[in-house]
Amino acid sequence: MTRFDQIILSFCRVGPAGLAPWAPGTWGSALACLLAPFLFLPLSFGWRLLVLVLVFVTGSLAATRAERLLGRKDPGEVVIDELLGVWLTLLPFEEPGLLLIVTAFALFRLFDICKPWPVRASENWLPDGFGVMLDDVLAALWALLCLSGLRLANVL
Repeated sequence: MTRFDQIILSFCRVGPAGLAPWAPGTWGSALACLLAPFLFLPLSFGWRLLVLVLVFVTGSLAATRAERLLGRKDPGEVVIDELLGVWLTLLPFEEPGLLLIVTAFALFRLFDICKPWPVRASENWLPDGFGVMLDDVLAALWALLCLSGLRLANVL
């Protein structure tokens, strides 16, 4: 394995999160929540969109390579898709508080695990790492819809 392959795997694992012995997707989502207030939320809406597009494209390409390196489809240790999903769930919220971030985490994990339509179906809409990333985008949109509803109802 080349040094570049090691960097790709580290990126896909979001550092140590993907190497968690149990529930790496949950750990990846939790790390995304911890990083968001420092790396994502301070950005303007336009920059956040750009970051999400860049994470989707680079994450898809990296996940494709990781699948080949690890010899399996959608390996659990690839959690860059969870980072994308959590950050997409938080996209429209200016300075969200801890409760909103924790709720975003819980809703995203719920939809990522349960995979309501069209989340599960989308896993095969695009090839390789692009399919890995797409299902988390759709899970995030479900979570964003629910989170926005809770915010509009003044629950959060």
